[in-house]
Amino acid sequence: MRRVEEIALALPEATRVDIEAWDGEPTFRVRGKNFVFANPEGTQLTVKLPKDEAAAVVAVEPDTKPAGYGLGRHGWVSLTISPGASDDRWDQIAEWIRVSYTLVAPKSLARLVDPAG
Repeated sequence: MRRVEEIALALPEATRVDIEAWDGEPTFRVRGKNFVFANPEGTQLTVKLPKDEAAAVVAVEPDTKPAGYGLGRHGWVSLTISPGASDDRWDQIAEWIRVSYTLVAPKSLARLVDPAG
């Protein structure tokens, strides 16, 4: 979870909110909107990707699947992070967290992370 927090909380105005009704499961938010859902250990994440990218990720990444509760059809992807994940894998996870942030954050904040839009 430490590594997930470092990535998510480095983004502008990002906060962590643990959901009491979900047994304290953490979410990461920007201005009240979730951009990452996680389990307490940080081994299961759900992030939002553009629909085309989400479909491609699910098609080629064995440890990903469309998110439950109907979120998958909107580009949300659930992924599992193995304890021995490589630095390359963490780079990919960091990129997915940043993309999720830019899709959820207000445009003024998203441009701070991705000036190209």
